[in-house]
Amino acid sequence: MNVISLFSGAGGMDLGFINQGFNILWANDFDINAVNTYKKNIGNHIYYGDITEVDYEGITDEEVDVIIGGFTCQGFSVANKNRGMHDERNFLYLELLKAIKYFNPKFFVAENVKGLVGMESGEVIKLIVNDFEKLGYKVDYKILNSADYGVPQKRERVIIMGNRIGINNRFPEKEFFDPILLQNSLFEFDFDSSKYYKTVKDSIGFLADLELQNGKKAEYDIVDNRIIYNHVASTKVQDKFWGRKYKVNQADICDYLKFWRDKSNWTTKKIDDHFGYKHTAGHWFRKDNKSGSIPKPSDWLELKKILNFDDKYDEQVLTFVEKPIKFEQSLRITNWDRPSDTITATSPEIHINKTRRLSVRECAILQTFPDDFVFTGSLNSMYRQIGNAVPVLLAEKIAIEIKNKLLEKSSLV
Repeated sequence: MNVISLFSGAGGMDLGFINQGFNILWANDFDINAVNTYKKNIGNHIYYGDITEVDYEGITDEEVDVIIGGFTCQGFSVANKNRGMHDERNFLYLELLKAIKYFNPKFFVAENVKGLVGMESGEVIKLIVNDFEKLGYKVDYKILNSADYGVPQKRERVIIMGNRIGINNRFPEKEFFDPILLQNSLFEFDFDSSKYYKTVKDSIGFLADLELQNGKKAEYDIVDNRIIYNHVASTKVQDKFWGRKYKVNQADICDYLKFWRDKSNWTTKKIDDHFGYKHTAGHWFRKDNKSGSIPKPSDWLELKKILNFDDKYDEQVLTFVEKPIKFEQSLRITNWDRPSDTITATSPEIHINKTRRLSVRECAILQTFPDDFVFTGSLNSMYRQIGNAVPVLLAEKIAIEIKNKLLEKSSLV
């Protein structure tokens, strides 16, 4: 059962399919660290490069059964209403379409954030489904929560599935349940506790007291007869930051700086060159001043030297004090007795011990990567690779359904 994988990242989706007996013929991603991680753990069949420049001619002569891919969706922003919905520069799902059209697989699986379903009041998902259907595929989509399938993480994603072999698409059935919802239900349920959601504590609790790997130790630890790689983490858990003491009207500052720039012989480009920036100075003098930016203190003082403006706003712009961070997602402490919230591509949640954030390995476990899957790159890059991945176990559940359908169809031929 041969697979082509696009937008592969570190290989979470690919590994799930491999675990169910699929063979990845070719994969692609544009993140060099993710590609290196993929090569280290899965294989050298991944190609590093821009998917929009790929020529599929000659990649393989073998029949392709499935194409998988988690295309990005920045171009689907509701703020993008002035851009055409078929603009190739914005919609990377068109690259998925191109590959499907070329290889003509029996199945395809596309993964995306659940918000895709509601974008442009549902028009975007209709467009995508319609484009796939034009290629001759029966297409369905469904929002799946990873926790329902044994992943110790509440992660909702829309899965778009299509086939051209004349059968119904089948999504995996829910296997695990939220005990809190069951307890609050008006109905009585008799559930085996083994079918309750997997918790963070059950999954990564054994690493709670393990010292972080800091470069002075071996590259792995052994805990409970498990070899643990990548137990590195950010220790940035402070709840205060330096911010301006006084409220500053951004529009007033932009107008003020424009006034003094126009009185001088300095152009915006000349100011950019002086600071060694690219396009930064333009934001200080924005015509649409409400979307401009206020220079940091060192830049403000340097601007004052070259533009020779007065002290009118010095106190407002330059006076900083320590402030508490409020309502900040980055300060959220992870769940412990229930599944984690979604593992993101940026800084993960703070560990229950409050001395550090979740480690790379802990995030990987919550994404159901195996212990021997070793990530490469900087700390932030490893966090990003894991946060962008499809949970391996969820991918495996999807792969099972497709495998069963392929085997069922082949037995009828």
